Amino acid sequence: MTKLVLVTGANGYIASRLIPRLLDRGHAVRALARRPHLLRPRTWSGKIEIARGDVMDPASLAAALKDVHTTYYLIHNMASGYGYAALEIQGARNFAHAAADAGVEHIIYLGGLADPQQQLAPHMRSRIETGVTLRQGSIPVTEFRAGVIAGSGSISFEMIRFMTEFFPLIPGPRGLKNKTQPISIQNVVDYLLAALDNPNGRGRVFEIGGPQVATYREIMSIYAKARGLKRRFLILPFIPNWFMAFGIGLMSPVPYPIAYALVAGLSSDSVVLHNDAREIFPEVRPIDFDSGTGEALTRLHPLKIERVWEDSQTSAKILKHEGFFIDHRAVQVNAETEKIFQVICRMGGENDWPFANWLWRLRGWVNQILSPRRHEDTKAPNKESLVTSSLGGLVVSPGDRIDYYLVDFVEPGHLLLHSQLHAPGEGWMEWRVTSQNGGSTLTQTAYFAPRGFGGFVYWVLLYPLHAYVFRGMLRAIAKRAAGHA
Repeated sequence: MTKLVLVTGANGYIASRLIPRLLDRGHAVRALARRPHLLRPRTWSGKIEIARGDVMDPASLAAALKDVHTTYYLIHNMASGYGYAALEIQGARNFAHAAADAGVEHIIYLGGLADPQQQLAPHMRSRIETGVTLRQGSIPVTEFRAGVIAGSGSISFEMIRFMTEFFPLIPGPRGLKNKTQPISIQNVVDYLLAALDNPNGRGRVFEIGGPQVATYREIMSIYAKARGLKRRFLILPFIPNWFMAFGIGLMSPVPYPIAYALVAGLSSDSVVLHNDAREIFPEVRPIDFDSGTGEALTRLHPLKIERVWEDSQTSAKILKHEGFFIDHRAVQVNAETEKIFQVICRMGGENDWPFANWLWRLRGWVNQILSPRRHEDTKAPNKESLVTSSLGGLVVSPGDRIDYYLVDFVEPGHLLLHSQLHAPGEGWMEWRVTSQNGGSTLTQTAYFAPRGFGGFVYWVLLYPLHAYVFRGMLRAIAKRAAGHA
């Protein structure tokens, strides 16, 4: 009989990597989330049970824990700001009691890597005390303590990524000289999975890390090298944590309260002191930070990142996510999906662009001057010849050129173009069309992955113009399609 596994904190990063691997292994999975509707865009959401619940509301946990054999506790409250440590302790206590009442047999918890004998920042102390609170219950707990996690989407990795990309001279506190033992996201999930079936790990605490011990400054240098960037450091011993966190909140996807907690956590080493995990879980093969960074960079593509912006109920959203600046817009169109998609596939080339065509042509002309050899034969064939009256006859294919874009991916209702423009970073434009409420939903998403400081400046300075074009483009496509309906 398949044992039911509950994953808490299902909207978080670790859960997004853990759940697909649990499914691949044939486990039955239930996900607990305060806002379950945010899970719907995930590709695996249709393969799991989704339960609404909050560890701060004990009454909401009973239904989610019913018939559960093992649960993963992947919850933290850093985003709550001041007082989050007390919330974490209370939430863990509530959950441990509810899990015991439901007859859960095993809790697996992912906490923070630090020496509890040191004077720790509140963030690290609360992670350790959360584990202590869970173990005070009657259910055996397997606790893993990890430091910096190398993986696209990891909060600590995204902070490293954006700050290293942005600053040629990276300012930071004295804590950048402290040591850490980063671990790849693959290995974190490997350990979490291994604990499911290994009874020798129950009731124990394991410190986990990769094979490298390095200073925080050194791991930022490793990232810079992987991106072909030259970076130096300016240590500012008396820089206040709030000021560093404010800058990180502006430049990266990490919100200020979390950035503040993480910056404070730099004040102590985060290294493995006890290697019991290697003995109990020998099947886990450690991956170094260089390889973890390399794997994260292979995911720097629109089709490989989590589409968290689709959780939004708003029609337009601007965000920083997994190495990208993203502009996402959506509109309802009173037309069939096929009609809308045909309008999209006819854009460019001899058919012109449906909005601000002169700007598109001007940008292409500037690009040819800046990089004349990069894009020869930029004129696409007339798109009337590439689209028939039904989507089944669509002959646009990857590699086709549309002015200074290459078709990266295409399927009925989904077109992704990769920009070949001369710019300090890589860009994509994406359109998706889906049926909804008797009409269609048209979404348009622009992606830009900056490379270095110039990429940030490029995006910020040109964004007002880009926003004007993006907004007008979406409306123009919708208007053309509705006119053909």
